[in-house]
Amino acid sequence: MAMEKHDIKTREDIELMVRSFYDKATRDDLIGYIFNDVMKVDWPKHLPVMYDFWDSLLLEGTYKGNAMQPHFAINKLVPLETPMFQRWLQIFEATVNELFIGETADLAITRARSISEIMNFKMNIINHPEQQKGNIPLVNPGNQNG
Repeated sequence: MAMEKHDIKTREDIELMVRSFYDKATRDDLIGYIFNDVMKVDWPKHLPVMYDFWDSLLLEGTYKGNAMQPHFAINKLVPLETPMFQRWLQIFEATVNELFIGETADLAITRARSISEIMNFKMNIINHPEQQKGNIPLVNPGNQNG
């Protein structure tokens, strides 16, 4: 019989959500290799950091790290592109919806959407700077015909 869903209320709930998410993400055809082959994640070290991160976003945690910095490092090795962030979010939402229901579960999905959008935007500025040139007036002082 399936477990009855409840809201995310405890550190144990956070840990279940994070472990379940990474279990799926590491086996995913699109993004799994980033965790397994590119970063070769040290899970006993990484998972507690992720527990703290999500605990601080959803409950009462005290995460003090910089979530963006490691992703800039990954992005130098493998460009993190929009479809990767979409898949990350798809897996995250499916994991939360599979395990939990309630206000904090909804908040987890809202926060994940924001994180995905912000990281995708920042990585794409780095990966595709030419897309940003349309916003900057071009000045060429060396070409003055006058």
